[in-house]
Amino acid sequence: MNKLFSNLFFITLLFATSVITAQLKIGYVDSEAIMKNLPDAQDAQQRIDTQIQEWKKELDQLQKKWQDKYDDYERRKLIMGKQKKAEVEKELVKLEDQIENFRQSKFGVNGELYKKQEEFMKPIQNLVFQAIEEVAIDKELDFVFDRSGDLIFLYAKEEYDITPAVLDKLQ
Repeated sequence: MNKLFSNLFFITLLFATSVITAQLKIGYVDSEAIMKNLPDAQDAQQRIDTQIQEWKKELDQLQKKWQDKYDDYERRKLIMGKQKKAEVEKELVKLEDQIENFRQSKFGVNGELYKKQEEFMKPIQNLVFQAIEEVAIDKELDFVFDRSGDLIFLYAKEEYDITPAVLDKLQ
C-alpha cells in the first residue's frame, strides 16, 4: 500500500512537472492595424462617419433654431406680456427637450450610432476573429493578445506578431 502510494505520488509529480515546464506559445495582433488595412472595415467606418456627419448637421440645425429663438426672446422679453413670455419659455424648453432626445436617440448608449456600428462592424469583426483563431491554430499558439487594447506590452518580439498572417488570411 505504501509502495502504491509512493508510485502514484511519483507519477503525479512527474506529470505536474512536465505541465509546469511546458512552454506556452503566445502571439499577439494589432487589431487597429488589421482594421486600418482591411478595405471592408474602412468602407464600414466611412459609412458610419457619413451618418454621424448627417446627424451632427441635424443637431446643429436644432441648436441654431433654439439659439435664434432664445436670442429673440432675450431681445423682446421686456416688452412681452406674461402670457407670451410663458409661451416662448415653454417653446424653448420644448426645443431643449427635442435636442436632448435627438442626441440620445442618435449618440446615446443604445442609440442609432451603436446600432449602426453593430450592423456594419460586427460581421467584419467576426471575420477577423475567425482569421485570428485559424492563424493561432496553424501556429499552435496557446494565447493571442490584442496589442491595441488596454493590455500594455512593455516588450514583444516581432516573431510573435501574427497581424500579417491574419491580414493574409483575410485577403
